[in-house]
Amino acid sequence: MNNYGKWMSDSIIEKNIELTDHWGYEYGLTLDGIYQIYKQTKDKKYLEFIMKTMDHFINEDGSINGYRKDEYNIDHLNNGKILLSLYSETKNLKYKKAVDSLRTQLDDHPRTKEGVFWHKNIYPNQIWLDGLYMGATFYAKYIKQFGESSEFYDVTKQFIISEKNLKDEKTGLLYHAYDEARQQLWANKETGLSKHFWSRSMGWYVMALVDTLEVISEDNKDRSRLIEILNNCISSLLKIQDVESHVWYQVLDEGGRKGNYLEASGSSMIVYALLKGVRKGLLPKELKSIAKEAYKGLISEFTLETRDGYLNLNKICYVAGLGGNDNRDGTFSYYISEPIVSNEPKGLGPFVLAAAEYELIE
Repeated sequence: MNNYGKWMSDSIIEKNIELTDHWGYEYGLTLDGIYQIYKQTKDKKYLEFIMKTMDHFINEDGSINGYRKDEYNIDHLNNGKILLSLYSETKNLKYKKAVDSLRTQLDDHPRTKEGVFWHKNIYPNQIWLDGLYMGATFYAKYIKQFGESSEFYDVTKQFIISEKNLKDEKTGLLYHAYDEARQQLWANKETGLSKHFWSRSMGWYVMALVDTLEVISEDNKDRSRLIEILNNCISSLLKIQDVESHVWYQVLDEGGRKGNYLEASGSSMIVYALLKGVRKGLLPKELKSIAKEAYKGLISEFTLETRDGYLNLNKICYVAGLGGNDNRDGTFSYYISEPIVSNEPKGLGPFVLAAAEYELIE
């Protein structure tokens, strides 16, 4: 089989996919994927591309164009992961200064009463699954490189409390979001939960778990609980995996409902977590064949070669959030009405990450 991670990375670079128009988490996500291809191939063009892209934002004094701490937007921390990688590779202090400034946001980022970071200052009292990948995993990777192991307990708490509040006991799936204040249009007035299980939000969560568990200290007493949560999530996701394509629907548990569709970004995230979880011994080795079949499902369902020899990734949900306006109401019709696009970084990054993992699994 082709090395699809390398092929997609080359396509992103050669087609000049836009990765610099704002301080966007999806850009760091895509660069994280390309960084894995660099580590596997040792081809400097990938590292140079990552540096060139991030240098649009990072000034020599470590200040970050387009970033404002006082927005307290958890999404804005995700790019810190690729900055950690760049500092490891280059030892250029501007990357260290930039990543340190992102880390300081967590010192006074608002939290729920139970201690979980709000998604954004403009979305008060809310936990979104997306935020675990953006904030908690960055936090863990920073601790691994520069912090104290005792700090990991603040990270593990993010996952444990989020799962407690967002889990549906019947299906084992996690809802997209939770409003502690129970005031949002999309929130159930009794439970505070949003209405549906969105593939990309669960994808964010399981990716966050495998990436965090990779760096968390072995003697952390919460580690086994995080592994248990990962296994429960994956087990629940496999129960609703599409039997024919081996990938997942946009609204996870309503595959047969009119308008629902197989979606590339969430599916890629789940496949990445499956492959990496098996490789790292976090998931049963019996899942290896299932993980490989799911990866092949990504290729057959979502990729196409162009006439120029590039690789396209199709059927990506452009964006789906909650609140901000009355249209983002968390209904089924909302999730399926958002634009479906190709070659968008929220899909490209997870696809490259999944493809890179496939190359590592034996």
